[in-house]
Amino acid sequence: MFGLGTGEIVVIALIVLLLFGGKRIPEIMRGLGHGLKEFKKATTEASSEFQRAVDEAAPEPEKKPEPSTDEKA
Repeated sequence: MFGLGTGEIVVIALIVLLLFGGKRIPEIMRGLGHGLKEFKKATTEASSEFQRAVDEAAPEPEKKPEPSTDEKA
């Protein structure tokens, strides 16, 4: 996980707990979750909009008429 070991994660968690306190951490995580959800939604919308623009700009290939096998003599 990002090259972090268990010890480093525990130290980071303790520092966050000391800085923000136990009551603020759920609020921070909730806000982070909402932010990630909005980011994912915006990314998906931008990707679909880009794909739609590419699909509209690409012309459909024209079908060439097949040569007739009926030979009139």
